[in-house]
Amino acid sequence: MNILGISSHYHDAAAVLLRDGEIVAAAQEERFSRKKHDARFPVNAIRYCLAEGAIGPGKLDAVAFYDKPLPKFARIIETYMSVAPRGLSSYMMALPIWLREKLWLPMEIEAGLEKQGVPPGSYKLYFPEHHESHAASAFYPSPFERAAVMTLDGVGEWATSTIGVGRGRELTILKEMRFPHSLGLLYSAFTYFTGFRVNSGEYKLMGLAPYGQPTYVDRILKNLLDLKADGSFRMNMDYFDYLDGLTMTNERFAQLFDGPPRKAESAIGEREMNLARSIQVVTEEIVLRMARHARELTGEQYLCLAGGVALNCVANGRLLREGIFKDIWIQPAAGDAGGALGAAYVVWHEVERQPRTADNVHDRMRHTSLGPLFDDAQIEAYLKAKGYPAEKFADPSKWADRIAELIASERVVGLLQGRMEFGPRALGNRSIIGDARSPKMQSIMNLKIKYRESFRPFAPVCLVERTRDYFELDRPSPYMLLVAQVQSARCTGMAEAQTLPIRERINQVRSDVPAITHVDYSARVQTVAPDNVAFYGIVKAFEARTGCGVIINTSFNVRGEPIVCTPEDAYRCFMRTEMDTLVLGSFILDKNAQPPWQDKGNWKQDYVMD
Repeated sequence: MNILGISSHYHDAAAVLLRDGEIVAAAQEERFSRKKHDARFPVNAIRYCLAEGAIGPGKLDAVAFYDKPLPKFARIIETYMSVAPRGLSSYMMALPIWLREKLWLPMEIEAGLEKQGVPPGSYKLYFPEHHESHAASAFYPSPFERAAVMTLDGVGEWATSTIGVGRGRELTILKEMRFPHSLGLLYSAFTYFTGFRVNSGEYKLMGLAPYGQPTYVDRILKNLLDLKADGSFRMNMDYFDYLDGLTMTNERFAQLFDGPPRKAESAIGEREMNLARSIQVVTEEIVLRMARHARELTGEQYLCLAGGVALNCVANGRLLREGIFKDIWIQPAAGDAGGALGAAYVVWHEVERQPRTADNVHDRMRHTSLGPLFDDAQIEAYLKAKGYPAEKFADPSKWADRIAELIASERVVGLLQGRMEFGPRALGNRSIIGDARSPKMQSIMNLKIKYRESFRPFAPVCLVERTRDYFELDRPSPYMLLVAQVQSARCTGMAEAQTLPIRERINQVRSDVPAITHVDYSARVQTVAPDNVAFYGIVKAFEARTGCGVIINTSFNVRGEPIVCTPEDAYRCFMRTEMDTLVLGSFILDKNAQPPWQDKGNWKQDYVMD
């Protein structure tokens, strides 16, 4: 049975093809359109999934959209009515979009698929609830036979967070928290107030938090939240503007937190650092309380997570360390993109009532390698057509060793190989990699390659068998969704670190792998195992050369750009930055050997800064 899952019209539109319960293909629309967080109907992602699955007329059995448009529209209307006459300008902006697009999604889906050769009436159409889709994306592909399930995001139809339980193929939502009280919207309010882009810059707030002190925690808990023991809460809406305005916070919020919101791209001050730290502390406390309640409510030993807040890997690491559950599994595409996967799983397991098996070890995400693949023949044809010189390494071991040699000599390498990843993390197939031992690599990669804020840390990828040698982590972390401390034996300068000015702390050598050690001596860990053959081979070859089983892994893009998809995307990014080397499949390209770059575009104009 072929089931197409779709998410769109809010942010991170995506498509997924599920065949008899196995994921055949999955991709976000942004990777094809080159518009970050593209929310439009995912025409290109659908085309890819249908092509990958060889879906012709009559072969698509069902289509599932990840939420219910009519209940969501009813919530929006009811919200505006509750605050009228305030919010008129916001209402007048939202209503035409709903009347023109979002209310007509069934027809848009049919029309979009008909253009792809899938006739109307040849498949069944389903609309699971938003948080049902998130919960399904968390539990059904997880390794667990049974588990508690938590979803946390901004808002779906009405729910903003849920607690449920999955057992076999059965998934039940037990409790929910409802709009406007939302952990995702609370965190986004602080994202907005500290000068970052909502629905895009939340991870920057998380990365900024270790530079600050939790000086505002009491103020947040006293004025903004009525937090209960079970993790539920009510927000004091007197401080927020998202019900009836065009911003997340209002003047009263500004008075509470010592002045107006920071302007985007302006200097980041101590206030912003302290706000980031404070809301991170509050977020972790809410997640922990919810998790304890979920354990009591369900009696389960394992936990599955999804929703945008589940991408807060600092909170995830804390949750793991607290030992509330024996283990946790986070959907790697935890945001709206993953909702497309969950919607398809709802149809397979809940509508079709198909069985599910799990071994408590292996998940069904295939390293998230679910997107387009470009083989060597396609890459070679592209390079020849463009006249780009490259050296081919047909022997995988020599290929890996050459890349390791380049990294060890402090070259920055762009890597495109294998199938593109699904979700927000590049995990070795569309990555930029470098030497974690280099004290200057964080600065080089932030300012000359990624063109982003200098305070932002880089993630390590570590050989899975060496994890405990480098990090205080006792299990694999294949999806870069857990933060752990660097082993103290590897760290230096811990005592005096907090007394240094912020700029000195950014450039401080904190460990023997300084490029991936954050200011609080933590790292967002990715582990790589031998079954991830090509990427594991690179890290293993680097270890053989240097004795170090860790390298830097960051996504292959510049600030504001989606992760690259095609060899052409990769080459453009390579030539527009100060990257040294590009790997396209078996081909390795040296920057100095390339012809002069003729592209007249400018990435700062092409991409909206996040």
